[in-house]
Amino acid sequence: MLILVWVAVFAGLVRGEFLYPAREWHVHEMLFGYLPALIAGFLLTAMPNWTDRIPLRGVPLLLLFLLWLAGRLLVAVPVAGGLTTAGVDGAFLVILAAYVWREVIAARSWDRAPIGVLVSVFACANILFHLSALQGRPTDFPERLALSVMTLMLTVIGGRLTPTFTREFFINEKIPRPPEVFSRVDRVAIVLVLLAAIGWIAQPESQSTGVMLIVSGVASLVRLMRWRGWLTWQEPLVLILHVGYGWVGLFLLVLGGAILGSGLSSANAVHVLTSGAMGTMTLAVMTRASLGHTGRPRHADRLTVAMYLLVNAGAWLRIFVPNAETPTILTHTMLGLSALGWSGAYLLFAVHYGPYLVRPSLDE
Repeated sequence: MLILVWVAVFAGLVRGEFLYPAREWHVHEMLFGYLPALIAGFLLTAMPNWTDRIPLRGVPLLLLFLLWLAGRLLVAVPVAGGLTTAGVDGAFLVILAAYVWREVIAARSWDRAPIGVLVSVFACANILFHLSALQGRPTDFPERLALSVMTLMLTVIGGRLTPTFTREFFINEKIPRPPEVFSRVDRVAIVLVLLAAIGWIAQPESQSTGVMLIVSGVASLVRLMRWRGWLTWQEPLVLILHVGYGWVGLFLLVLGGAILGSGLSSANAVHVLTSGAMGTMTLAVMTRASLGHTGRPRHADRLTVAMYLLVNAGAWLRIFVPNAETPTILTHTMLGLSALGWSGAYLLFAVHYGPYLVRPSLDE
């Protein structure tokens, strides 16, 4: 819904009186509204599995959701002061980071500590965004910080989930040489992405940063190819994970090229990550988790495949939109079609998977 509202505001069809200017509102709500909800959903499900501890449920879970919702409403309808809104909205990620650290420390699950670090940095990026926007200063630094954190999360978490589920598929289908879940190649790729992300945060226009991004993109795609995802074509529920991770490698390459003055603009390169990698990978995890946690076979039906096609079509349209600073009819048309495809994928998820999630699990 937010995507469609943003397109309507950008096209001048409606006026939006948000806490921040329309561009900053759009960026904030996608980076610090949409993504934290997905991160929270994943971590609140995954942490109990990782630590063998009781999951967050009941009133505490409801209060956490209401805190997230309050942030969305106060940023969209600024009835409270800027500092109050920043405090309410910023508290969600701070509390989520505290929850992750509590679980890691209580279970002594130190191998999950990097996730706690990334969520903590993401919470800081949101606070920095508010402080910059409230003072009328550019928000590019907290934006790069948040985008870099998400790139690392996809590299680390997506880079574990994809080969794990691929390996499971290979074994079930008796395909020889199932991929390793983690090896030296994976470690090198993660380190290269980390170094490139640090370079982009600190020196976004440096030629050396562009080179580092391209090198890390190549390493990420080499990592992806080692998992032999093309052999999972019979099961889109697994194949889509490879597509999602492929978007990460493509983002690093395209952003590096943009910095070096070749290919897409930096703004469109960023949408390779946000629309492509994040949109695809999160939908891939949501569909798989929804089937698994409701006791249903882990198989993508036709409507699920339609979701995957829509989100990827929306992403491809978005990254090739002409320069939005001088919008034309073509710009508005492509943005509209992109928004319909991308948002339509998530609407279809809600309609198709919603009933599964509110009914008792089939294996209860």
